[in-house]
Amino acid sequence: MRVFGETLRALLSHWRQHPVQFFSVLTGLWLATSLLTGVQALNSQARESYARASQLIGGEPQASLSAPGGGTFPQALFVDLRREGWPVSPVLQGRLILKGHEDQRLQLMGIEPVSLPAGSAVAGRALAIEQIVGFFSPPGSTWISPQTLQALGLHEGDQPVSVSGVAVPPLHVQTDMAPGVLLVDIGFAQQILGLPDQLSRLLLPKDFNAALPDQYKGQLQLRTSGEENNLSRLTESFHLNLDALGFLSFVVGLFIVHAAIGLALEQRRGLLRTLRACGVSARMLIAGLAVELGALALIGGLAGVVSGYLLASVLLPDVAASLRGLYGAEVAGQLSLSPWWWFSGVGLSLLGALLAGANSLLRAARLPLLALADPQAWHQAHARWLRRQGWVASLAAVIALSALIWGDSLASGFVLMAALLIGAALALPVVLNGALNLALSRSRSVLGQWFVADCRQQLPALSLALMALLLALAANIGAGSMTAGFRQTFSDWLEQRLTAELYINPTNPSQSRELNTWLKHQPSLTAVLPSWQVSIQLQGWPEDIFGVIDHPTYRQHWPLLESLGDTPWDRLAKDDAVMLSEQLARRLKVHLGDQLTIPTSGGPWSPRIVGIYADYGNPKGHILVNVDHLLRGWPQLTPNRFNLRIEPALIPGFLNTLQARFALDDSRIVDQARLKGWSTQVFERTFAATAALNSLTLAVAGVALFISLLTQSQSRLGQLAPLWALGVTRRQLMLLNLGQTWLLAVLTLVLALPLGIALAWCLDAVINVQAFGWRLPLRVFPLQLLQLMGLALLATLLASAWPLYSLYRTQPADLLRTFAHED
Repeated sequence: MRVFGETLRALLSHWRQHPVQFFSVLTGLWLATSLLTGVQALNSQARESYARASQLIGGEPQASLSAPGGGTFPQALFVDLRREGWPVSPVLQGRLILKGHEDQRLQLMGIEPVSLPAGSAVAGRALAIEQIVGFFSPPGSTWISPQTLQALGLHEGDQPVSVSGVAVPPLHVQTDMAPGVLLVDIGFAQQILGLPDQLSRLLLPKDFNAALPDQYKGQLQLRTSGEENNLSRLTESFHLNLDALGFLSFVVGLFIVHAAIGLALEQRRGLLRTLRACGVSARMLIAGLAVELGALALIGGLAGVVSGYLLASVLLPDVAASLRGLYGAEVAGQLSLSPWWWFSGVGLSLLGALLAGANSLLRAARLPLLALADPQAWHQAHARWLRRQGWVASLAAVIALSALIWGDSLASGFVLMAALLIGAALALPVVLNGALNLALSRSRSVLGQWFVADCRQQLPALSLALMALLLALAANIGAGSMTAGFRQTFSDWLEQRLTAELYINPTNPSQSRELNTWLKHQPSLTAVLPSWQVSIQLQGWPEDIFGVIDHPTYRQHWPLLESLGDTPWDRLAKDDAVMLSEQLARRLKVHLGDQLTIPTSGGPWSPRIVGIYADYGNPKGHILVNVDHLLRGWPQLTPNRFNLRIEPALIPGFLNTLQARFALDDSRIVDQARLKGWSTQVFERTFAATAALNSLTLAVAGVALFISLLTQSQSRLGQLAPLWALGVTRRQLMLLNLGQTWLLAVLTLVLALPLGIALAWCLDAVINVQAFGWRLPLRVFPLQLLQLMGLALLATLLASAWPLYSLYRTQPADLLRTFAHED
C-alpha cells in the first residue's frame, strides 16, 4: 500500500509541473458534464411537470366524457347521467387571468371532491373529510404549486382577483400540484370563469367500460383511460432532440479530456519508465493512473453538475415557452431536481473520464518498457492508428448508408446522424494527413517542406481538437441552415394561411349560434368563415377534425403539398372526401386516394383523401372536411371559431359593436397581426435553446483547440530551435506557426461545409419527418455560412494567440538550451 501511495504521489507531481494540462482535463470534464446535465435537468423538469399534470386528479389516467368540439356543455347532462347510475364527477377548466398578472398563463380547474371516483387522489394525496368540507365551504380553498405562487409574487392565504372582478378563494400551497394550475371547488370555478352551469368534462373510474346511452351520443363522447394523457407522447421528439444536442456537446468536451490525458501520458513516459525500473508493476501503475483520473473526474463532475444546474436555469424559460406554445404543456418556471440527478451528473463525469482515458491507459499498458523511453514511440504508433481510424470511418459510412436506406424511425434517423458525424470525425485526420502528404510531395523550397512536414508532425496532437472543431462547425451549419430554412418556410406559410383579419372564439354553443346569425348581417364584413371542430382518436393519437364551408378563400390561401386531380377543393365540397395534414398522413401511413376510417357518433365514416397540406408546429393531426359531411356525424356541433374578412380600417368600429353586443373578453378576439406575432415568437423561443447549445458547442471546440495548442507549445521548442539557429527570426517562427494552425483549421472548415449541409438535409428530410411529421425544403444561406466561417477562423486565431505570444516572447537563451545535451 505504501508503494502504491508513493507511486500515486509521483504521478500527481506531473500536474504541478504542467498546470495547463491539469486545467484542460478539468475543463473538458466540466464542460462535457455541464452541457449534458443541463439538458437532462430541462427534460427532467418538463417530464415531472407532465406527470403531475396527468396525476392531478385520480393519480393515474381515467376515462372521461367531454363535448365533441372540446368546449363546455350544460351541467344538466351531469345530473341526468348521475340519475341513470353513471359514476361521473364534474370538472370545469378554463383560462384564468388575474389582475396585475395579465402576462401569466394560468389554468383554473374546478372539481367536485365528493363525487370523485373511489380511491382518487388529488394532487398526489387523498382528501380528508375536513379538506373536502373546506374545499366547497366559504371562503373555499385554492390549491397552488409553490413555483406558481412564487412566480405570481403572492403568499399563502392571499385572495387574488380575476380581471372580471371575482376574488379567488384563499391560496394554499400543495407540493405536488401541477405548475400553472389553480384547483378549486367547481362552484367557485363557475363563478370565477363566468360559466354558470357549464362543465368541461365528466370523470369516470379508469376501468369503466359501459356504452354511452344513445340520447347523449351527439352531445358527449367517451374517452377511454389514457387518451387524455398525451403530453409525454407528443413532446417525446422535442426532448429527444435536446438529448441529442446534449450528447453531442458531451462528446466534444470529452475530446478535450482525451487529448490532454494522451499528451500527459506521452510527457510522462520517462517517469513511467523510472517507476517500472524501480519495481512498480504495470498493474499497479495502471491502477494509480486510474485513481488519478477518477479524482480528476470527481472534481470536474461536481463543477459540471453545478454549472449544468445554472445553465438549465437560464434556458428553462425558453424551453417552457416552447413547450407551452407548441403543445400547451405547462412546465414549472424553477428547477426542482431530485438527488438522483446530482449523483447521475457525477456518474456521467466518471463515465466520460473512463471513455476519454481508457484508450491512453491501454496504449501505455501495451507499449514495451523501452518504447516508453522512446520519444518517437507515440508518433510511430500514429500511422497504425490512422489506418484503423480509416477502416472504422468506412464502417461508420456503411452504417449511415444502411440507416438511410432501410431506417424508418426516429432512432434510425439519429443512428444516421451519429454514424455520419462519427465517420466524418474519424476520417478527418486521415484526409488531413493525405492532403499534407500531397502538399509535401509538391513543395520545392526547403522552408516550405519543413512547414508542411512539421504541420503533419503536429497532426497527432491536434487531431482530436480539429475533430471537435469539425463536429461543432457541422452541427452549427446543419442546425443553423435547418432553423433559418424553417423560419423562412414558416413565415411564407403563415402569410398564406393567416388570411382573415379577425378570429373570434365564442364562449359556449349558445353564443356560437347567436354569433353565426349576427355576423351574417354585418355589412362591414366581406366574408364570414365559420369553423367547426371535433377531437377524435386515430390509432391512439389525438386528432382534430375541422369543418369548413366552400369558399374561394381556402382555394386561394390554403396551399396543398399534394392533391388528387386538378380540383381537390371541388371534391372536398361535393364528394365524400377529406384533406390531411402532412404529419398525420405520415403517422397513419396513408396516401392520396386512400380511404380514412373515422369513428363518429353514428358509426365509422370512410371518406377518400383528396389533399395533403403542411401544418407546421402542430403536434396534433389536422383533418379538413366540408361542414355538411362533418355535421352528419356530429349533428350537435356549433362553430367554435369565426374567421372574418374585413377592411383593416373598419376593425375598431366593428369590435366596438361586437363587444357591446356579446361582451367577449380580449382573449377570444385575435387579430391577424397579433396571431402572426405570437406564432413567430413561439418559433423563435422554440429554437432559442438549440441556438444556445450550438453556440456553447462551438465554444467548447474553441477551448479544445486552445488547450491543444497551449499544451504542446513548450514541446515545440525542440522543432523550432534549429530554424532559429539557421537564421529564421522569432517573428517569422510565430507567423509560420500561425500559418500551420490556420492551414489545418481552413482544411477542417472546407470539410465541415459539405458535412454541415449533409447534416442539414438529415435534419430536414429525416429527423423532422420522423420526429414531427413534416419535411422541410433544404435551404442553404451563403451569408450565414460565411459568418460562421469567419467566426470559426476568429476562434482559431484566439485559440492560437497566447501560444504564439509565448513563442514571440521566448528568449534566445531558452532556444539555445534545447542544444545543451547535443554532442
